[in-house]
Amino acid sequence: MSSGDSRPPSDDSDTSDTAGSPGSRDTRDVPSTTLGSDTDEGLVTRFRTAQSGPLLFIREMLTSVLAVVAIGLLLFAISGVWPPMVAVESGSMEPHMEKGDLIFITEPGRFAPDSAYEDTGVVTYQAAQETDYRTFGSYGSVIIYDNPDSFGPPIIHRARFWVDEGENWYDEANPDYVGAENCQQLRYCPAPHAGFITKGDNNAEYDQANGIAPPVRAEWVQGIARIRIPYLGWVRLGFSGAAFASPADTASAGSGVEVTTTGGGGELVGSNVSASNTSAANATSGPSEANADPTNETLRADASVALASSGTAGAVSA
Repeated sequence: MSSGDSRPPSDDSDTSDTAGSPGSRDTRDVPSTTLGSDTDEGLVTRFRTAQSGPLLFIREMLTSVLAVVAIGLLLFAISGVWPPMVAVESGSMEPHMEKGDLIFITEPGRFAPDSAYEDTGVVTYQAAQETDYRTFGSYGSVIIYDNPDSFGPPIIHRARFWVDEGENWYDEANPDYVGAENCQQLRYCPAPHAGFITKGDNNAEYDQANGIAPPVRAEWVQGIARIRIPYLGWVRLGFSGAAFASPADTASAGSGVEVTTTGGGGELVGSNVSASNTSAANATSGPSEANADPTNETLRADASVALASSGTAGAVSA
């Protein structure tokens, strides 16, 4: 442009001068660097606020799973055993535990009272009478124990009294619950080893009298029942199939325990045991023991626990 030309500079000259000047920056063709982060933030927002569609389904599923895991971990921290809950599946502990009840359990040493036998954490029926210690409508602890010599699952029954190895416990036992006239007629008398004599509240005989188990060693005790929640166990029983089983479908003659295995969860589901009811159960002083009706010819003998390989609750045939 000449010195005498008063025309304003053209746009082309401005653009070329600016583009060529040192330190200048042309941003016309520079791509945005925030596109990826904006996309991620948009996806997270849609996931959090979705009201329908697959994102809502996935969010609800994850929320439910996390809630179950959190509750399970909390219960495990309190109880010290897994699973921390079992579902009652039959009637040997009636009326104090009904089919479909959910039972919260703890390891034996937790919350053990002073009247517990030595360091087992278990209060026997006999000892509880002296201290008025009661759980589930009667004296003593309701324990879950596992006999390693049996193919059956664990059992949940009340601890009655302790015997030493070689002890003739017939005289110490309640004669109404032994179904025998002397020690020689009992399979586990004298006691083959030290342990607890146990019994279902609704059964006519001790477990050690009808052959369910020998005296229960302290190390066999897996947990102690603490809290009963009615009806919630039906959900667990529905998954295991026990909700639809009847005693007639699974009963076996004699005093053994028949066990069926279900697929998918690695669960062991115990059956009821059918045996002759040889004596009537008489009420004793103190809380009712809810023993079997003398006219009932079927002994509902086992209270087996099917502990699932996953989940927060097992299934209990009480």
